[in-house]
Amino acid sequence: MATTARGRPALPQGIGRVTPGWWAFFAATLIVLAFGIVAIIRELTAGMVATGMRDVGTAGGATWGLYISMVVYFIGVSFAGITVAALIRIFDIERLRPIARMAELLTIVSLILGAFAILVDLGQPLRGITNLFGFARPQSPFFGTFSLVIAGYLFASIVYLYLGGRRDAALMAKHPGRLQRFHRWWAAGYKDTEAERRRHYQTSFWLALGIIPLLIVAHSTLGFVFGLQVGRPGWYGTLQAPAFVALAGVSGVGHIIVLAAIIRRLLGAQRRITMEAFSWLGRFLMVLLAVYLYFMVVELLTLLYATPEVEKRLSDALLTGTYAPIYWGSVAALVLPMIALMWQALARRWNVGILVASGVLVNLAAIGKRYLVVVPSQTHGTLLPYEVGSYSPSWVEYGVVLGLFALGALLVGLFIKSFPVLPLEAEEEVSVDA
Repeated sequence: MATTARGRPALPQGIGRVTPGWWAFFAATLIVLAFGIVAIIRELTAGMVATGMRDVGTAGGATWGLYISMVVYFIGVSFAGITVAALIRIFDIERLRPIARMAELLTIVSLILGAFAILVDLGQPLRGITNLFGFARPQSPFFGTFSLVIAGYLFASIVYLYLGGRRDAALMAKHPGRLQRFHRWWAAGYKDTEAERRRHYQTSFWLALGIIPLLIVAHSTLGFVFGLQVGRPGWYGTLQAPAFVALAGVSGVGHIIVLAAIIRRLLGAQRRITMEAFSWLGRFLMVLLAVYLYFMVVELLTLLYATPEVEKRLSDALLTGTYAPIYWGSVAALVLPMIALMWQALARRWNVGILVASGVLVNLAAIGKRYLVVVPSQTHGTLLPYEVGSYSPSWVEYGVVLGLFALGALLVGLFIKSFPVLPLEAEEEVSVDA
């Protein structure tokens, strides 16, 4: 049994112990985060002119750019995290139980990053927040994005993580140390009696059952922000909402695969996070990819068949023009993982390295596809007789996005070092009690 310098049993999963490698990780994320903060300060002092965004039409640009693309991406990533955790609870999928907490964590972190991306895009966040209460229209999809996605969805996810972690927090609180007060606060008097376990199980089950339709509504609402804008080629359409949900699942499951592989390696948890768990995730990703690729083919055929002039201008920009490298790069980053996953499923041999590569590729594709949803319909999709516009993100926008990714990595790293990211096992409970 590992012990601390004072001879006490060490907390399991390396909690509270920071190695030189972890110090290097924290230092790197803080440096990138500092760069992002510098970029935000530059935007707040100079105004939105510091970004590459300009008015549609008269200024030949796009009023939504990289920030809104990342809002849609981050909220999409959050979708699969809590969905997988809820399905594990509802259907009692034992093989995936060890990844449930990291999936819940991924959801909360992604939603926080999505909220920050929205605030940065506002230019004047304080004014935007106050105006939300004063002038919001509940019938607007924009209002639903804030109320359902950011507020209700985030709150439900935090409650779900909190309830699922109370038992482990109570066990960890028995260990004296710097984190004991934090673990006691999380446990909130939990005694692990039979009545408490039954009450927690029932509450978590019904909360999981309620979260899933909330997720579908929330992500559909995000798609309606674009799909209900009449007269905007490339946005106005019935496939926006289901395509948003499908690609959200693709990017989220891809993220879970990558995060599970990293934690498996860091904690030496090959016995806990088994190849069978990765095969489940691989099959989930394969099915979601098949659904989204179908939507993408239908969208492409609609663009090419008997399109009006303005739709043709948009499709030309996507397929052979300005945005063709991003479009075909995203297609390749979706098709290649699909082929790799089908091959592994048919051969019944799953490889963690190939799964991680697939997870990375589909997330790069998701970022590209979100960008292609947001930007081209503004630069090439106007119905008024304006010249074709252009948009290129500035260093400020890239800096902010890098800072958001660094913040997400930092939050995940801090959680791993302060709380069990894998549910405690019997032998870990014994070491804590000792």
